[in-house]
This record gives sequence, structure tokens and C-alpha cells, in this order.
Amino acid sequence: MDGNNRRIARFIRATSWDDLPPLVQQQAKLCTLDLLGAIIAGSQTKVAKIIAKISRSYWHGDEATVLMAGTRSSLPGAILANAFTANALDIDDGYRRVKGHPGAVVLPAVLAAAESSGVSGKEFLAALVIAYEVAIRAGLAWHEYHPEYHGTGSWGALGACAGVAKILGLQEGEIMHALGVAEYHAPMVEMMRCIDYPAMTKDGIGWGSMSGAVAALMTKEGFTGIPSIFSRKEFQGLVDSLGNQFEILGLYFKPYACCRWAQPAVTGALQLRDKYGIHYQDIQEVVIHTFREASRLQLQIPHNTEEAQYNITYPVAAALVDGEVGPRQVLDENLNNESILYTAEKVKVIWDKAYDHEFPGKCQCELTIKLKDGRKVSSGVVTALGDPDTPLGVEGLEKKFRWLARHILNSCQVEHIIETVWQLDKVSDVRSLTGLLYKPFNGA
Repeated sequence: MDGNNRRIARFIRATSWDDLPPLVQQQAKLCTLDLLGAIIAGSQTKVAKIIAKISRSYWHGDEATVLMAGTRSSLPGAILANAFTANALDIDDGYRRVKGHPGAVVLPAVLAAAESSGVSGKEFLAALVIAYEVAIRAGLAWHEYHPEYHGTGSWGALGACAGVAKILGLQEGEIMHALGVAEYHAPMVEMMRCIDYPAMTKDGIGWGSMSGAVAALMTKEGFTGIPSIFSRKEFQGLVDSLGNQFEILGLYFKPYACCRWAQPAVTGALQLRDKYGIHYQDIQEVVIHTFREASRLQLQIPHNTEEAQYNITYPVAAALVDGEVGPRQVLDENLNNESILYTAEKVKVIWDKAYDHEFPGKCQCELTIKLKDGRKVSSGVVTALGDPDTPLGVEGLEKKFRWLARHILNSCQVEHIIETVWQLDKVSDVRSLTGLLYKPFNGA
């Protein structure tokens, strides 16, 4: 095994919570809060209910909580269920340059392993940061090495493995093997196929999270693996920056439950709606000029929540009608809103090459609304909210968490979770957090 993989293994073993800069520590807590919000709200989706049932039926055990499902499972079963749920509403964090969602693949694995092992909040948070750092770098390496655009599960498995290896206390040699096992067994996710045919398969996050965690468990028992992708000489810089440059600080956080590529248009629609007091019935036409990938999102009326998320006309219409794009708009049972469907038919999408050159570093578009009274109003160039240069901030992310959790948990539970996350580095056992996420307030 080579020096690059050994350097990563040393970083995983040596890094502790107290080694991390204060800004990174705060980001780890924000990531935890944001992903728990995604899981709480995502637990109401059909995919979450399916995978919770599968976990309960075929992954018997009592090692970790299937969050918000009122049940427990083996470690792999809980990870699989929680990872599917974290990405179920497509409102989890992301990283522009890898065009994917590191948090949804690493947090379920690290949190379940931390719960199973009964480690402290500090140990969980340190492992979470480690998992993010490895996952994002794996994504950067993966997309440079492979010409195909692969979804999160393919490269995120290495991050899940790294975080679980930290929790399990694997030795350097074991970690080096584990990363290779995780990479070799990770799902190969041809992402644009799911853009063209939206389905519950999505980013391959559930299987990526579980396979990464199981790779660490297998290696602990003596299973051997190949050198990971980091062994290649061209990725020396990614490895050398570990511990000095924290990619977790480059995450974006999503304010809307839809594909990131549609979010600039949603932002533009909301800005125009608020600025001009536009009512959806006064709209004659909405025209979106956007980059190529966004123009490939679905345009037709969605029949399930996945089609609603991988859509651009529907979330823009929902924003214009309801002023938000969240569970109330994209859950299966809410897709028959006649006002939204009426407005969606008025939305037109144009691929404009002028916006291609900024992607994937930035998602941008311009949205114009023609009104029935003859007026035409334009958003100008709009960038997706939640990027490091357009941050939601601590207050915005707490507000997002309350918004996602409010219909499932009571206000006391919501505030208790927020307080626990902010104090997590002082908690002696992370189960004080997972215990708050056992089931919804209504007992469903």
C-alpha cells in the first residue's frame, strides 16, 4: 500500500475534535442539524417508509435507531434506512465541484456507528468532519479519473468508511484496506440516467453509505482490499491538503426540496413574486434561461415526489403559488394542487450556453415573467442560495430546521434537538441525540 493511503489513514486516526478550527467545529454542528431536518421531513416520504420496512424485516438487530421510524435495526440496516431518508426530499447539503451530496451519505453511517458504540458527541463530530473531508476528496478524484458523471454513492462510500473506521478505532493498515474495500464495492451510479428517469434510485446514497460502513466492519475482521483511488500520483495534492484545507467549509445548504439545478429559478421566482406582489393567476408566461444540465430536468407534471424533485417547471410553479418548495409541495399526496399544476403549464425552459461556463462551480439562471396586463419583469442573473458566497447562515439554517420539523415533532422536541446539537461536543454519549429522533410526536 502506498504513501497517499497511509497519509489518509494517519489523518483519520490522529484527528480529534480539539484539533479542528472553531469554524470547522461550527460547520460540523450545522451539518448535523441540517441533515437531521432532512431526515425528519424525509421520514414522511414513500421511499423512507419502504426502506424502514425492509430494514425492520431483513436487518434484524438493536444496534442503532432507524430515525423517526419508531424501530431499531442492525448497524447496516439502520445506516441504509437513514441514508435513503436523508436524501428522500433532496433538501440535504451538497458540494458544487462534485455535483453531489456528501452529508447524506456520511452522517447516517457515522451517527449509527457512534450510537452503536456509545461514543461521545465530540468523537461523533470529529468522525463526521473526517468523513466529509475524505468523501469530498474522493468525489473530486473520482470525477477526474472517470469520464462518467457518477452520483454520490459511488465516491461517498469512502467518506462513510473513513468516519466509521474512526469510530471503530481501526489501525492504519486496516483503514488503508477499508478504503479500498469501500471503493471497490461502492455502487456505480450513472447520475444522468436518474435525471432522465426520476426514481427512488437517485444518487445511490443509501447503498453507498451502507457499503462504506460495512467495508470498515469487514476490514476489522481481517478482510483485505485494493489500494484506493487516492494511491494515484495525480491526487497527491488532495491528500496533502488534509488537515490544512477543510472542504466541509465549501458546502452549500439547500433552502428548497428540489434538485440544486432548479434552485436558482426557484429563487428568482420568489424574488419576483415578493417584489411585484405577483399572483399566479396574473401570469401569462414564465421563461427560464439556464445551463444545459438544468434544462434536462423534467418539464412534465410529476406523478411522484422524485419526479417533483428532478423537475424545474413544477418547483418554480410551487414557489409562485405557495411561496415555498418543501414537503407540503413535493410529497406524493400533495402533487394534485390544481393551482400549481395550472402555473407549471406556463413555465418554459431554454438552454442558454451563457450559463454553462459557471457550472458546476455555480448554478445560475435568469427568469422572466410575462403578466396578463402586458408587464414583463426579470430577475436578472440569479445564483442558488446557500452557497458559501450566498449563505443561509446559522439563523437561516435553524429556521429551515424548524420549518422541516414543525409538522412532525412538537415545538419542545424541535427546540430540544436544536439545543442538543449545539451542545453536542459536551455530551458524553451521542445516544442522547438519537433518543430524541426515535419516532414522530404523533406516534406514527
